[in-house]
Parts: sequence; structure tokens; C-alpha cells
Amino acid sequence: MMDRWSGKWLVMLAVVLGIAGGAGTAGAETVVIGQCAPLTGSLGSTGKQMALGVRIAVAAANAAGGVGGHRLKHVVKDDGYQTSETVRLTRELIERDKAAALIGYAGTGNIVELLKQGVLADGTTALIAPYTGGEPLRSPYNPWIFHIRASYGDETEAMVRQFVTTGIKRIAVFYQNDPFGQAGLAGVERALARFDLKVASSGSYEKNSEDVASAVQDIAKGNPQAVIMIGVVRPAAAFVKAYRSVAPGTLLFSISVINGRELFQIAGGDFARGVGITQVMPSPFDGVSRIARDYADALRAYAPGEEPSYTSFEEYVGARVLIEAIRRVKGPPTPLAVAQSLESLDLDVGGFKVKFGPGNRVGSRHVDVTLIGRDGSHIH
Repeated sequence: MMDRWSGKWLVMLAVVLGIAGGAGTAGAETVVIGQCAPLTGSLGSTGKQMALGVRIAVAAANAAGGVGGHRLKHVVKDDGYQTSETVRLTRELIERDKAAALIGYAGTGNIVELLKQGVLADGTTALIAPYTGGEPLRSPYNPWIFHIRASYGDETEAMVRQFVTTGIKRIAVFYQNDPFGQAGLAGVERALARFDLKVASSGSYEKNSEDVASAVQDIAKGNPQAVIMIGVVRPAAAFVKAYRSVAPGTLLFSISVINGRELFQIAGGDFARGVGITQVMPSPFDGVSRIARDYADALRAYAPGEEPSYTSFEEYVGARVLIEAIRRVKGPPTPLAVAQSLESLDLDVGGFKVKFGPGNRVGSRHVDVTLIGRDGSHIH
């Protein structure tokens, strides 16, 4: 059973599979970090930012001499946000590209399918920093996925608490009709139940669609004071524009998978201004933390012209955590050795703390709240 593979089980498996595990790197001098990201499709702009964050972290590490005598190689494949492609390309990364670890996947349902088919377990390969806070990836416990972000439950609870304590009790939910959106909806329902409240109304849209007309109508029926959005950026922008045309005084809040600057550009400043977004990372813009300064330096050096974003910053942080785990491996950085190293990490990566352990794969529960300002910037 998947929930048994932790601690001593990883050690025992390392002994049993030691010879096979040695095949998990692309030679003694190169360590492959594999990534499936939606570089095209409805989440294409987000996927490109995710890949960017990993790319600049790897470039900076290689420029500093590599990791433990090894050069890192970032291999990224476009799954188009399609579940079947996520599965196929992940098998390819593990079996053909010999990835030592995987990083930065998107889509709760996509990753759930990897678990159902045993892809990570069969490859004894860890996936770190998935760009999702979906509860199905955290419960039941799975040893192969290492989270550096708070869950959607943590985010929605923070939103609900803020609303209710300021007298806002009629709260609706706009969500993507798939495991990702349903996990967010369930999180809102649990948070409201703590205050003896229920969702005022809800409306959904289909994955890879921007048709939100019925969702607008369904949600408006509940006359909510606030709407929590569990969706990706393009349909969320379509909803913001449509709903604010119908009910301009309603508060709109989104979970952290939305890029605020992009939402501002797509929906238009008059509609997007004032939209709230929870964040699971410290600010990448203010340069207060050392990790934010490192990120800004890496952007300037290896991706000149690219603007900072929470999305690329999150995956940069994830890559830094993974690189440190690889650095601490004694012996060849095989997939299983990297997974064991991740499990033992208790790390402050420049002002952002991540801690894993036997039976614990949730490294952080950090949640902050920002608002989109007049110029599309994030206001704390």
C-alpha cells in the first residue's frame, strides 16, 4: 500500500533496489531534473513561468560549479495540461531520460492519475513542488510527492476566516469542474462549516474551457457578498470580467495558482483591480528575503527581460530545495537516494522554511493575502 512507503521502507527499498536505482541518472557527471509542464493550452502562460523558475535555478547552480561534482540538466516536456500526456511523458522522463527527480507539475487530476497508475512508485522517483494544493495529493499520505506550498484547504480557510471576521457570511464558489476545483470547493465548505455556514451558491466551468456564462448565472442567484475562485487564469479572468459587469460590488478572491499581473492584463484593470489572491510564497518583488534577492539575481542573469512572478518564484524555490537535497546525497544521486535526502530535509532556504520527515511530505503551510493594485501589482 502506498501509505506504508516512508522512513524505514525507503531505506529497505534502497537496499533491495540499489543496483536498479543506479540506472536513474544520466551518467556520473549529469543529474537530470525532469519536469512536465503545460507549456501550451489553457494553462500555457503559467506553465512557461513554472519552467522558467526551475531553469534559472539550474542555470545558477551550474554556473557556480554544479552540485557535488555533478552538472544538472533540466529536461522539460509539454503535457498541454492533458492528463494522458502527463502520464506518458512522466514515464518517458523516468525510463528514457533517467530523471533523478521530478519537479513542478500542474493539475491535481493529472498528478492523481500518476499515483493511480503507480508511475512514481514504480520509478522510485520523487516529485517535488507540484503547482497544486489539492488535498487528494496529501491525503491519503503518499511518500513520493514533496509539497512546498500550503494546501488549497489552508488557503480557503484563510480567506473564509478573513471574510467572516469582517461580517461577510454569504460566500459563493467559482470552480473548475475537475479534481482540482472540487478539492478547492470542498476546502471552502469545510472552512465555512467551522462557522456554521454553507456555500451561498456555486458555479463551475469545464477544464480547458473559458465558457463561464452559466457559472455567472448560478452564482448570482445566491446574491453573495464574496466569491472564492478555484480556477486557472484565463477562465478566472473571464469570470472576473463577466461577474463584475453583473455585480460590481462583490468581493472576488482567488487561490494562489492565479498570476495577478496576467489576470490584470486579460480581464482589464477596471475589472481586476481589487481582486484578492492568497499567496503561498513570500513576496518575490520586495527583495526582503534572501531567497527573493537570489531569485531576482538569477532572473537578471539567465532570463533577462522576464518579469518576476509568484509562479516562477515558487518553482525557483522548489528547485533550490531539490538542489540542496541532491547536494546532501552521499554517493550517486539515484532517484531513491534523492527521495531519501528530501525526506530528511529541514531547511531555511533564504527566509522560507521547508521541513519534511518520515510520514510528512508537507514542507510549508505559509499563506499570505494580496490585492491586485491599479497597475496590476500585488499589494500586501
